Order: sequence, then structure tokens, then C-alpha cells
Amino acid sequence: MSKGSGLAPTGQAGAFFCPAAQRDPRHPAECTVDADVIIDFSTATAVPALLDFAKEKHISVVVCTTALSDETQAKLEETAKSVAVLKSANMSIGVNLLLDLVQRAAQILYDANFDIEVVEKHHNQKIDAPSGTAMALADAINTAMDEKFHYVYDRSQKREKRERTEIGIHAIRGGNIVGEHDVIFAGRDEVITLSHHASSREVFAVGAVKAAKFLAEQPAGLYSMKEVLA
Repeated sequence: MSKGSGLAPTGQAGAFFCPAAQRDPRHPAECTVDADVIIDFSTATAVPALLDFAKEKHISVVVCTTALSDETQAKLEETAKSVAVLKSANMSIGVNLLLDLVQRAAQILYDANFDIEVVEKHHNQKIDAPSGTAMALADAINTAMDEKFHYVYDRSQKREKRERTEIGIHAIRGGNIVGEHDVIFAGRDEVITLSHHASSREVFAVGAVKAAKFLAEQPAGLYSMKEVLA
């Protein structure tokens, strides 16, 4: 049985904490918990030190934190050469299924002149926008469509009609909404919406634990939830 440790000093989805990491997310080396896998629900600024720690201790790591800088993403890929690293914008099993569904829908509906919009809703304490999941959904569609789309986040500055090759991405913040994502395919006289609504953060914890169990058995490399769910 694999041992796990969670780093979640500020992230809303964290369930298990190393006390030292909770006090100061900048210094994960203070954590003395024996672990095979680290599950990270923290903040983007905490991830580089965590990756250094995982590499030094030869501990696999599940990175659930979003809004990583290009520099941190590069460090993550470099760390994956030494230990197993899994990165996912959303740990929900349902969301990861949705990533596949939107790709198939886009391939069928774009040629039928459907426009694509992504709307995400989260609690009023979430600091990044759009959400990592909203971006992952748009990126999944773009990958399936040979990168033909560009993203539009704000239409208030231009008075012009929508382009065929744009994906509008919209963020709503309010109350204690756990997380809702809608991908809208709008055509002539019909609209198809693919949605995922999380009513509890437990869905993220369940997915993260599933990912950790998978990662504990893997060699060094960069993994995603696709491999976990395969």
C-alpha cells in the first residue's frame, strides 16, 4: 500500500496537511511525513519549492494547482525526468471525461457552423480567472481541431461580430460555488451544452487519491489523468 502526503496550505480542495507546509508553503522541506506520493493542492507560488523537494527526496507528486507560470511548467517537466509527476487542471473524474467529450463534439459541430463558448463559475475566494479547467477545456478543443482557434476573454473593448475561429471564455465568481463548467456549442436554431457541476470538493480528493495510487507504481515521467482513467 502506498503512503501519501498532502500539501494544501491555501488551496480550497486540500484535505490532508503536513503541519509544517500548512504554516509556510514556501518551505516543504520542513515536512517530515514519510510518503511515496505527494498530492499538491496549494498555490502557484508554492509549486517550485515543492518540485525541488520531490526531486531531492525521490517522491512522486500529483500537482493539482493551476495558473502555473511558464517557468514553473518548465520546472515541472524537468522534475518529471527524475520522478513520476502527474499534472491535471482538475482531478474530477467527470471533468476528465468531459475533456474527451468536448473534443468529439467540436470535431462534429464546427463543420456544421456551431460557435463554441466556455463558461466557468466558482466561489468568491478563487483568485485566478479563467479557471485552469476552463482553459484545459478550450485547449482540448483546440488540440482536436489542429490549433485553429484563438481565445477571447473580453468583448467589451471591441464592437465587431464574433469570428468563427474564436472560443469565448468567461469567468463568474460568487458565493460558495464549488465549480461549474459549461461548454456551449451554439448553432442555427439549436444549442448543445456539455456541463459538469461539482457540488462538493470531495470529487477532487477522490480523483487525486486515485491518481496518487496510480503514480506510486509508475517510473519517472510526466503523466495526466488520461493515463489514470485508461
